[in-house]
Amino acid sequence: IEQDADVVCFLYRPEYYGITTTDSGASTAGLAEIIIGKQRNGPTGSVAMRFIKDYARFENLSQGEFQSGFGAPGGGAGGASGAG
Repeated sequence: IEQDADVVCFLYRPEYYGITTTDSGASTAGLAEIIIGKQRNGPTGSVAMRFIKDYARFENLSQGEFQSGFGAPGGGAGGASGAG
């Protein structure tokens, strides 16, 4: 993958794994994190998103949802980490 892929992305939905609340106690219902693990010509990091299961659709979080934070393995609070 290191040599062949230009971009490697991962999707993480805590609700899928039975995690119902974040570390801060907020509900994880409908939350998703898109993790950019590799990007040949750009930054890596993660972005918290709203996942609408009925339509398999991802949307931006509202300002209130973004500020509540979102804990996931290697994840952040909804912004690109710039690591890498």
